[in-house]
Amino acid sequence: MISDLTKIVHGVVLGSPKPAKALAQEVGKPYSTLLREINPYDGGAKLGADTLLEIMRQTNNIEPLRYMAEQLGYSLEKPESEK
Repeated sequence: MISDLTKIVHGVVLGSPKPAKALAQEVGKPYSTLLREINPYDGGAKLGADTLLEIMRQTNNIEPLRYMAEQLGYSLEKPESEK
């Protein structure tokens, strides 16, 4: 079974305007390791929470967080100061 969360993270990394090699360096992972960890078809590699957080920071994309919140019955809103 392919996790929807893994698919979302995969899309965030590969769809970022920042090249995946640069992103890997910014999150502190070798490029090949990062690509393996976000690969939705590789059941042997797992993405850590700290790496996921850094991916969201570096890409400025919180779709993985939004998905997790929705799965738990929550929703996300920007603070008033950022609207």
